[in-house]
Amino acid sequence: MRVVKEAEERKNEILDAAEVLFSTKGFDSTSTSDILNEIGIARGTLYYHFKSKEEILDAMINRMVHRLTEKAEAIAAQRTIPVLQRLTMMLLSLNVGEGKFGQELLAQAHKPQNALMHQKMESCLLAGINPIIASLIREGMEQGICQTDYPEETAEMTFLYASTVFDELMKHSEEERQRKIEAYIYNLERLLNMEKNSMKSAIMPVFQNDNK
Repeated sequence: MRVVKEAEERKNEILDAAEVLFSTKGFDSTSTSDILNEIGIARGTLYYHFKSKEEILDAMINRMVHRLTEKAEAIAAQRTIPVLQRLTMMLLSLNVGEGKFGQELLAQAHKPQNALMHQKMESCLLAGINPIIASLIREGMEQGICQTDYPEETAEMTFLYASTVFDELMKHSEEERQRKIEAYIYNLERLLNMEKNSMKSAIMPVFQNDNK
């Protein structure tokens, strides 16, 4: 058991070093030698745990998304809180930029040369969070708040649209942004067969928080 624990600690040490370097230099500009020098280990030790820099990136993103997913699941499980309020709380908790180097890492992910890192982060986050959003939609259906034959697909569509249109890479004027927010809420209500503006109070806090 001691060997397993030490191996896991070493893996996390490598991932911590990679997170620092990817957030400051970017994925493409960081070499495995940079990671080795950051923590002072032999190349063989690195390759024992990870076969490539891409594998390190995958593990780093999986670890990050796992933490976010755990937070989202804990919020979704609080059934004493109204389901739409939980949806907002959950979306607000999905802050990839948290942590010591979170903002730097997010900034690097949005650079064109780090498109692979950005794509992997979005894909992994979708896989982890989409089932939680879908479960809240199904709970809303049970309560008669909304109705759809496709809860998983609706969750996926709304998540992907929001993460693409409201991504920091997309530059909108304030007028354009407000129109897109209104359209997003309008279409989400249509997808879920809800009355007009019934989602507004639940969703608007997400965009207000994002605009700070």
